[in-house]
Amino acid sequence: MSLATPADIGPTEFLAARARWRPVEIVFWLAAITPYFIAADYLQLAGQILITGLFALSLDLILGYAGIVSLGHAAFFGLGAYATGIASKHGWGEPLTGLLIGGLVAGVVGFGASFIVARFRGLALIMITLGLDQIVAEAANSMGWLTGGADGLQGVKTWPILGLFRFDLYGVTAYWYALIVTFLFFLLVRRMVNSPFGLSLQGIRENSTRMLAIGARNHAHVRTVFTIAAFIAGVAGALLTETTETVSLETLSFQRSADVLVMLILGGVGQLYGGLVGALIYMVARDQFSDINPQYWYFWIGLLLVAVVVFLPNGIVGGVKKLGGLLGRRGT
Repeated sequence: MSLATPADIGPTEFLAARARWRPVEIVFWLAAITPYFIAADYLQLAGQILITGLFALSLDLILGYAGIVSLGHAAFFGLGAYATGIASKHGWGEPLTGLLIGGLVAGVVGFGASFIVARFRGLALIMITLGLDQIVAEAANSMGWLTGGADGLQGVKTWPILGLFRFDLYGVTAYWYALIVTFLFFLLVRRMVNSPFGLSLQGIRENSTRMLAIGARNHAHVRTVFTIAAFIAGVAGALLTETTETVSLETLSFQRSADVLVMLILGGVGQLYGGLVGALIYMVARDQFSDINPQYWYFWIGLLLVAVVVFLPNGIVGGVKKLGGLLGRRGT
């Protein structure tokens, strides 16, 4: 049985069908809470996976749905981390408003950058985003009086959430906090990509010239989605600061931008769950491979990436969807 199209059932019904929750999605989020019950020793790792998954989700929003290739997305992650850390160091460690501070700072910078990003595509865009990350990283390094420079930001203290839930040594509070924040932002992104705005972004990705011909405001849409993605990346950076109480230049590094892109490719670009699944696969694999071979663990990550690209060009989530579609057609 073929999937319904807007021509078959109308645009409103088509969007409603896309937005409908499927059983596999419910299972996915139920599985996300299982580490608390069956892997209590790995809650810190689980929290880091969720934060990284949120960061990857923000990149997928611009890359997978709008076709904006970025090698400097860590700039917004790091800006959010530093903004929240600096606020905490100077006496404001309330976590919920800390997320807002980190997101707003990254979002404002993303909004400014979006006016440039909206005008370019291809190699020029890659170089612009990479250059932005390098500018922000070098600024953080040179402003040691504010950021701590190469030594990192010291004195970050996060208050208990709502004055009740203190961050503990075992990562229990951090895990639940990261899970709830990631889920809420996932709901936002899911609603966005399954809306007329989300379809417009996909149209721009596929054929921006044709979208202009039918009256779409391409530049305005790109600026909007880029700002939102920067805001979400800033929130992810703020989450990292609050749960670890540390901030370093590594949050702004090119390595972080490259890693999150690898995660997205592993999970599946433009697959909604691709960033979350990719973060899980990458970070668990890194944890296991580094135990086996602390020096050359990246070789195995590279081998895994090559295997996924060759055999699952749409990523792991895309491959699972394709398999599910084949099984569904065979069963009808």
